[in-house]
Order: sequence, then structure tokens, then C-alpha cells
Amino acid sequence: MRPARHALVTGAARGIGAAIARMLAAEGATLTLMGRSEQALARLAAELPGTHGWVVADVTDPDQVEHAFSRARSERGPIAILVNNAGQAESAPFAKTSLELWQRMLAVNLTGTFLCSQAALPDLLAHGPGRIVNIASTAAQKGYAYVSAYVAAKHGVLGLTRSLALELARTGVTVNAVCPGYTDTDILRESIAKVVSKTGRSEAEAMSAFASTNPQQRIVQPQEVADAVRWLCSEGAAAITGQAISVSCGEVM
Repeated sequence: MRPARHALVTGAARGIGAAIARMLAAEGATLTLMGRSEQALARLAAELPGTHGWVVADVTDPDQVEHAFSRARSERGPIAILVNNAGQAESAPFAKTSLELWQRMLAVNLTGTFLCSQAALPDLLAHGPGRIVNIASTAAQKGYAYVSAYVAAKHGVLGLTRSLALELARTGVTVNAVCPGYTDTDILRESIAKVVSKTGRSEAEAMSAFASTNPQQRIVQPQEVADAVRWLCSEGAAAITGQAISVSCGEVM
């Protein structure tokens, strides 16, 4: 990765986003951390090596996204790397999936990726080679019961990734998706808590059940997802575009 390239990471305050931010900072990038909690973003920015900034924005709101990218650009220069990490997962049987839940999953997981990619695109084209990395999920590659809205949204992220990669193939801008399996984040911990409350299993039993879904029988770590992003942002990955990189301990092959 070229030193001092400006990278914007959405959903940067915790979990996979924070791991990606730490990795990019260690690689010499100048960061704009984007999320909804100013306190958490400021705390992370202060921990990172170098001088970095943050913007508070909801990725589902076009006006907030436009303002956030404008501020990031004015403070740290044109954006060379965009990591669309902001996302949310909620479960419900399909018959009980409300329209509001459906629209919320599409908004935060898919529309947010669309809005942020459009906002970054002029910089990526003008100051390339640029990188867009969309943090999808194995839910972009296969189906899961009881999360139909989330799965549909993440399949949409992968479709967007592939289509945009084709449009930008001759520009030097690559567009890829990283698809983690069950990862040690707040989303997984919330899912475990629901299993415990509904089934009476212990946390360890619930965690083991999630880990059993992949051949390595373990949970993905956020740093492992960040390492995949590191490669896709490197100059050596210039020929990699339109791909879905599964970081899932062999769950998806």
C-alpha cells in the first residue's frame, strides 16, 4: 500500500471495522473513521499511529453521507480506499419478518454501500488506482434460515460488487467483497445471547454451535478479515476485482 493514502472506513468504531482501521493505520494510510458514535470513533482515532480523523454519519442517510465525504475530503485529501464495513444483522422467521425490518436490513447493508461508493467514486477515478472493499458475509454466498432480509441484502452487496467491478475494470479501480463467516464481534455475541435466552443453552454451548458450521470448527477473528482487506488494498492485488473472498474457515468453498 502506498504511504499516506487516504482510506475511509465505515462502521469503524468496533469489531471488524476497528480491526481494519488498525491494519490500515499500521500500513501507513491516513484514515477517516466513519460511524454513529463520536466518542467511540474519537477513542479509536487517538489509539492509532499517525494523525487520523473521524466523521459521524448514518450510511443510510444520503445527506449525511454527502456531508461526511465532503468533510473527509477537505480535511485529508481525496479518498483512495473505501471500505464499506457498516452493517447490521437481525433475525426473524420469514413469515414474521416485518416490512420495517426488511427495509432496515436493505438500507444499512446495501443502500449504505451504494451511497458511500457513489460518494467516493469521483476521488477514486481522479486519483487512482483506487480500491473499494465491501465487507459482505458468507450470507452473500449462501442462504441461512431466519435471516432472509439480511441474506437478501448481502447478496445484493455481492451483486453490486461484481457489477461495479465490471464498470470500472479499465480505470485502475478495483471492487471486491470480503465475506466473513461467524466472526468474534458484537453481532455474534448478540446472536449467542438470543440463543441462550431462547434455548437455555450455556454461552459456551451456543458458541460451539456457531463454530460447528465450518470445517475448522472455530470462530473467525476480526484481524483475519482485516488481513484479507490488507491484500486487496495492496498494489499486488491490482488484478483482483469483482471477487468474493470468503474468510470463513472453509464454510464456503
